[in-house]
Amino acid sequence: MSTLRDIAGDAVLIAGGGRAILLQIADPAVGAGVAAHSDFSSRPLDRLHATLTFVYTQVYGTDAERALVSRQVNRAHGPVAGERSADAPSYSAFDPHLQLWVAATLYDTATRVHDLVHGPLEDEAAEEVYAEYAIIGTALQMPADLWPETRTHFRAWFDRHIDDLHVTEEARAVSRELLMARAAPLWVRALLPTVRLVTAGLLPQRLREPFGFRWTQRQQRRFDRMLRVIRFVWPRIPRGIRHLPVRFYLGRLRS
Repeated sequence: MSTLRDIAGDAVLIAGGGRAILLQIADPAVGAGVAAHSDFSSRPLDRLHATLTFVYTQVYGTDAERALVSRQVNRAHGPVAGERSADAPSYSAFDPHLQLWVAATLYDTATRVHDLVHGPLEDEAAEEVYAEYAIIGTALQMPADLWPETRTHFRAWFDRHIDDLHVTEEARAVSRELLMARAAPLWVRALLPTVRLVTAGLLPQRLREPFGFRWTQRQQRRFDRMLRVIRFVWPRIPRGIRHLPVRFYLGRLRS
């Protein structure tokens, strides 16, 4: 039976990073906090590195490493708070409901990408992975009982939250900085057209236009072709290669 350790380190899940971030900032409170306290224009890869280090450490690290990274994240979150204004709601990185939303986007995106590439897990394994994924939220100080009890409860809550999302101008500006990444290395910028296609393809349809994506039948066909190739090739790559990012980020942490 597959567990969280079996699937969380698969590098293909990184393809969903753009989707997860855009879902997060489509919550106006998260979007306001990211806009005020993150700098995608000059440091476009920082959030990706921080998120992967955090997730891989929580899943694969030792107790001491998990505690260390959680303290680092909590220190970084300390200044992330703002009062309500005419243009934005109040926010705090320590708001447990916002922590729940961030963890939920990571879980939903990871399982969506996994299922598209490898096929859905059997129900028992999927429920086990879901229960284990609560660690991503609780490591951010989210109370454990805030994580919906089952996948059925999660899906109902998540879909309701999706319906309530609102893409603000701040969130659109952040998404443009993220997906244009003019300050990124050349090799990253060369990949961005593909990143934008994958991000738009994975987003819920109702959020594509608010984020400025023009999704046509031609783009859908390109996305479907890419997915067919990945489905054929990726599962045939040895697991050790597919999990290379885990060794890289844990090695960097330990050094």
